[in-house]
Amino acid sequence: MTISNYIYSIKKVTSKLVFNKRALALFCFLFTYINIYAQQISSSIDSTSIKIGEQITYRIEVEVDTSSLVVFPEGQTFAPLEMIENYQVDATRLDSKFKLIKKYGLTQFDSGTYTIPRQKILIGDFTFYTDSLKVEVRNIAVDTTKQPLYSIKPIVDVDKSSSKWWLYLIIVLLALATVGFLLWWFIWREKPLTEEEKVALLPPYERAKLALLELDKSNYLANKEIKEYYSELTGIIRKYIDEKVYDKALESTTDELITRLQLLSEGNQIDLGKEDIKNIETILRRADLVKFAKSEPDIALAELDRNTIDLEIDQVKESLPEPTEEELLADLKYQEELAAQKKRKKVIITIAASITLLIATYVGFSLHYGFAYVKDTILGHPSKELLEEKDWVTSEYGAPGVTITTPKVLERKPSNVPEHLKGKVEIAGFGYGGINSNIDIAVVSSKFASTEPPGGHDQAQPKENENKIDLNQVAEGYLKEFESKGTENIITKSEQFITPNGQEGLKTYGTADFKTERGTVEKGNYVILGFTTQNLLQQVILVWKDNDVYADEIMERVLNSVELIKLEEE
Repeated sequence: MTISNYIYSIKKVTSKLVFNKRALALFCFLFTYINIYAQQISSSIDSTSIKIGEQITYRIEVEVDTSSLVVFPEGQTFAPLEMIENYQVDATRLDSKFKLIKKYGLTQFDSGTYTIPRQKILIGDFTFYTDSLKVEVRNIAVDTTKQPLYSIKPIVDVDKSSSKWWLYLIIVLLALATVGFLLWWFIWREKPLTEEEKVALLPPYERAKLALLELDKSNYLANKEIKEYYSELTGIIRKYIDEKVYDKALESTTDELITRLQLLSEGNQIDLGKEDIKNIETILRRADLVKFAKSEPDIALAELDRNTIDLEIDQVKESLPEPTEEELLADLKYQEELAAQKKRKKVIITIAASITLLIATYVGFSLHYGFAYVKDTILGHPSKELLEEKDWVTSEYGAPGVTITTPKVLERKPSNVPEHLKGKVEIAGFGYGGINSNIDIAVVSSKFASTEPPGGHDQAQPKENENKIDLNQVAEGYLKEFESKGTENIITKSEQFITPNGQEGLKTYGTADFKTERGTVEKGNYVILGFTTQNLLQQVILVWKDNDVYADEIMERVLNSVELIKLEEE
């Protein structure tokens, strides 16, 4: 029920019950209630005059009891203005009441005088309306200085500054040389052999003889360590037999070893006499008694047994048949296989160390610079390469020109002048990239013999505006061109744009789904800058892919570099 409904009901009741005290009381109550809320609801705007695309703040204040339910306007209820922001309600407690403040961000992209309609507010079961407000939307002020016509400037070669690629090459080569040296030093370098390694490379016979000499230098007999002495002594003969005669001599018992030697001798596989086998058996059994029965032969007998083992090693060596050619070839092949295994082991260690070093380097740089940045550095990213281009080019395009800084020089593009404008307009276009690249940069300069904006003007337009170029209309033309090429979901915003040297223009920007030549659709961003004077239209059009941080930085740098050449007033 609205306020007007309440007033109508009050009049109806008072006409029938003019002398009824209860009706009079009801009338007073309703009138007071409505009057109180009318005083406690207010609306305002922070500015009554704005520029095209500029935001104003619409503010509603309501004071209500703490138990009252308040519903503020929602949606696009401010037409012809457009709501672009809906702020949260700000509540402040005042004794037994709440002061609620609701704010909306509004704007309009066409010049003129507009009225913000009354807004409906629900408080409990009652409906109230705010006052309507007027807003003036001013056109963007542009430089209307008369511009003379100039011929198109010729292409100018830009000298590229010397890069420091050689410095990066030296750093990479030094890093690779350091890694290579470390791998060679720790893996491939032939290290000096230790004494144990030198002994291990000796033939079995020479190792056995050397082991006997080392036993002589020990203090086993001087310290009466007979058990240790016989363990070393029998170990020498067993190891020699294991390597040259019977490969299980080390783990065999004395009986098993002697039996095996006898069988080999009887089978003429070794030329070892029975007396030699008997001498070996005697010493081995005496060693068993020393180790297991705690027998303690005297030192002289232990020395005699040492000399006997020395002689029997010689006898075993002489009893062995000469190796055949097949055996020599098998041994050579075995040695080659050992060398190949050793080389494979070094290769595997080198590869593992290199991979580990690469992974550690990648993780370290990723933690410092970010994984995406390191990945793009290693694998390459077209936008990143452009952003890090050392030789950005600052050049002037058109006459009078637009000065802009870009990663690459903008190339002259063919001008497609519509049939109805031929002879009336001179267009110079420059660009880099394209619809399939991550970024697309274009600069277009149009000079009119008698100012007629693209698309023409309504002939019924007032005479005072017939020489003005409408930048909003120009931007709208580009958006329609986007749509003709399959672009969808275009979101548009406009605002004033001022160059670093103070030239004013219109910036139309937003997002859209652009269709590529491959038929795919990619989300992207666009900016259309427009600058105009009486007979000159200068534009900068930027389009780049969404979610490309490098392209965002490139376009921000390009936008910040845009400047117009100021001409002297006549």
